[in-house]
Amino acid sequence: MNKKIFSLFILFLFATILSLMTAEAKEKFVIAHRGASGYLPEHTLPAYAMAYAMGADYIEPDVVLTKDDVFICVHDIYIDDTTNVKEVFPERQRPDGHWYAVDFTLSEIKQLRVQERAKSDGTSVFPGRFPQGLSKFEIPTFSEMIELIQGLNKSTGRNVGICPEFKSPSFHEKEGHPGEEKLLEILSKYGYDGKDSKVYIQCFDPDPLKKLHFELKTEIPLVQLTGESEWEYKNEIAYTKELTEENLSEIATYASVVSPEKSRIEKNPDIVKWAHEAGLEIIPYTFRADALPEKYKTFEDELNQFYMVYDVDALFTDFPDRAVNFLMAKYRDR
Repeated sequence: MNKKIFSLFILFLFATILSLMTAEAKEKFVIAHRGASGYLPEHTLPAYAMAYAMGADYIEPDVVLTKDDVFICVHDIYIDDTTNVKEVFPERQRPDGHWYAVDFTLSEIKQLRVQERAKSDGTSVFPGRFPQGLSKFEIPTFSEMIELIQGLNKSTGRNVGICPEFKSPSFHEKEGHPGEEKLLEILSKYGYDGKDSKVYIQCFDPDPLKKLHFELKTEIPLVQLTGESEWEYKNEIAYTKELTEENLSEIATYASVVSPEKSRIEKNPDIVKWAHEAGLEIIPYTFRADALPEKYKTFEDELNQFYMVYDVDALFTDFPDRAVNFLMAKYRDR
């Protein structure tokens, strides 16, 4: 083989390897958990817009229903941890001490102001984040969130997806507000109706996911969130089984993704391999630069462990810019 042919062969081989590695790098992606919630109050339009600008591939809104059956974006079925509802509607507290979204109409919800997530004593859960009580934020409807993302997709030419989590469907059912069909209706209204629509639907409860898949026949990819058996679940049913090969194969009969709390993978990294063998994507939660496990020196060390060593497909993070920059650097280094 003369030198010219050999050189061309080497260049071709290098290009082939580079293209394969690039494809592998591009397959991994970032989901902004509650928007850019490490920088702005969670589940607000500014937090979603910031996550979009930071380069997130998907943005996650948690959704619950109001008294008049409007989906709004808030993490819990109650709204006292992230709003001033105690001051605006003090008389609407339930006996368990919470103010529930389903007890309020949308017009009442819009009277509230969103703040950083607070503890029972009123101090911030994450003291280094956006200061309590500053600026003006409100709870958006799910429609407002979708229209923001689709508007930005139009003006930027990008195609950022959404990843809604329907919170506590069993609670909504008991309250007379079933939501699975309503969720599909609103997604369909905005063009999210198939596996290629840049949307996932998440839930901890497997039964609503099975209903969506088997009964309502949605083609939207479904995400089975999984909790821990020792966690306390108030007003919510959660998948807490061990993530064995058999159980992951069962999840794959109705879902496209399994999403475990990240410590499950730390305890047993084989979960990633088993999920992939079952045909599932695996997307752990939640990665926070200001709540770093002691074993990691930097946030990027943790990202590297999960993306590159454990080989997860994506992850949920409050700091989407850090995850995006990490993947970009890995791609560039390759």
